[in-house]
Parts: sequence; C-alpha cells; structure tokens
Amino acid sequence: MIRIAIGEDHQSLIDGIALLIRDEAHIQLVCSATNGLELVQAVRKYQPDVIITDIRMPKMDGIQATEIIKKEFPEIAVIAFTMFDQQDAVQQMLDAGASGYILKNSSLQTLKKAIETVAEGTPFFDSQIELNNFEDDHTATSKNGLLTKRQLEILRLIAHGKTSREIADELFIGVHTVDTHRKNMMRILELKGKGELLRYALDRKYDF
Repeated sequence: MIRIAIGEDHQSLIDGIALLIRDEAHIQLVCSATNGLELVQAVRKYQPDVIITDIRMPKMDGIQATEIIKKEFPEIAVIAFTMFDQQDAVQQMLDAGASGYILKNSSLQTLKKAIETVAEGTPFFDSQIELNNFEDDHTATSKNGLLTKRQLEILRLIAHGKTSREIADELFIGVHTVDTHRKNMMRILELKGKGELLRYALDRKYDF
C-alpha cells in the first residue's frame, strides 16, 4: 500500500487526484492540505509514503514545505506537481529533496505512474522537463569523473568535518540530497571505504 498526501490550494484538483486513485487498491490518500503549513502538519501526523505538492501555495510554498519534510522524514518521497517548468523552480525543488517533478498539463495517469515509481525509490520526471539543464542528486552524472559545483561545495564542507545534517542546513537542502551527493561522488571518484571521501577531500586540500 502506497500512502499519499496532497498539498494543493485548488480543492478541485485534490478531488480529481482522489478520484483517480479511488479504485487503486495499492494507493491510499491519507491526508490533504490547501497550504504548505497545513501540509507539513498533516505529514507529521500521518507520515505518508509519497507527497504530491504544488510549488505556489499560501502560508508556505511547496519548496519550503519540502525542505522541512525531507529534514524530518528523509524516507518520504516528494513529487512536485505544478505549472512551473522554469529551470529555477525545478532546481529549487530538486535541491529541497524532491524525487519527482510533474507538470499539471500531464495526464493523471502520468501522475499515478510517478507515485508508483518514486514509492519504489526511483526518481520520476515529466518528459517535458529537460533534465540535462539541471544539477541535482538524481540526474548529475559528472562526465569524465568531474564533480559538479554543488558536489564540490559539499566536498569542501566534508573536509571541514561537517555532518550531512550540518551540510544540509548550511546549503539549505535536504539531508537526503546531501547523502545522495555523497554516494554519487563515491561512485564518480571510485572510492570504496566509509572514510575515503573525507580522505580524498583532505588530500586535495578542499578544506580551504
């Protein structure tokens, strides 16, 4: 059973999603909210598996809500469901820790597929979004073994002895995002042991 929460300031859209999953035996809507603050409160109470959230909402936007939720519940997957396809909006949601990004002009069947995909731990992004333009924990491949700007920032903080939580707080991103960047850097740099990333950073004097 995939337990979902919805953050959306248009009740009609919440009702539409609820109608979509009504006959799905493996998906259950456990809570909904019409603003970001209520969404955070509802998630704390019901702790769903997947959250579908708009970006622009009253009281607290979806980006801030996602950051708070991912810090408190890193295991919860978040899908942005929005009209915004601008690079800045997508990047901010990815940095906040979102696992998926769907545009509102997509079909509800696409949204259902996104729910199922992120619930399995796999990112899902709308086919209308060009991921090559973004630097994030899911899509950055760092060609030729080179690290992205964000990864270098994290590496510098690792060299200073910062924990994932401290790095997340300093860079205003989710702990899950930091941990995924760590794993990506380990893979890119072909490092194996637990302390190898710190040793690599110190050896190359990233503790400036």
